[in-house]
Amino acid sequence: MELEQLKYPIGQFIMPAIFDEQQAKIWISEIEDLPNQVKMTCQNLTEDDLNKTYRPDGWTLRQVVHHIPDSHLNAYIRFKQAITEDIPIVRPYYEERWAETEEAKNGNIKMSILLLTSLHQRWVAFLNTIKIEDYQRKYIHPAQNKEFTLANMLGMYAWHGKHHLAHITNTILNG
Repeated sequence: MELEQLKYPIGQFIMPAIFDEQQAKIWISEIEDLPNQVKMTCQNLTEDDLNKTYRPDGWTLRQVVHHIPDSHLNAYIRFKQAITEDIPIVRPYYEERWAETEEAKNGNIKMSILLLTSLHQRWVAFLNTIKIEDYQRKYIHPAQNKEFTLANMLGMYAWHGKHHLAHITNTILNG
């Protein structure tokens, strides 16, 4: 399998031309479903499975599982900032460094699945209160020197969960 396919098994995120209430509901549903999908996919993984990488020089499946709530915690905070502040500048984080911390490299994935479950319950409750026009609110990501809308971010994080779930699934299926 090509490196690009290993990196992006479901392709890269592309924002659709039309964002409406129906699209928002689809993405919110995908965010809501992710913790259970991760739990079900990981429930029978062995220590050997968790120590496999999804690509050469990539993270282990354990690091991927721990990365998902790390990333989504940051997304949740950015959503709250964009709703409560006028075009805030969000704080970047170094995901590659977070993945190298000891608990991310060696910790039990159950704690991250529990965190992901609780976080997504709270995030979805919050997302369900946002008016469709509020998805046009923006924040600035200084590392990319770019403004993002909450609509784009909602789609990106629905994609992000499926992206990493595919890393786990493909690694299990391909041994």
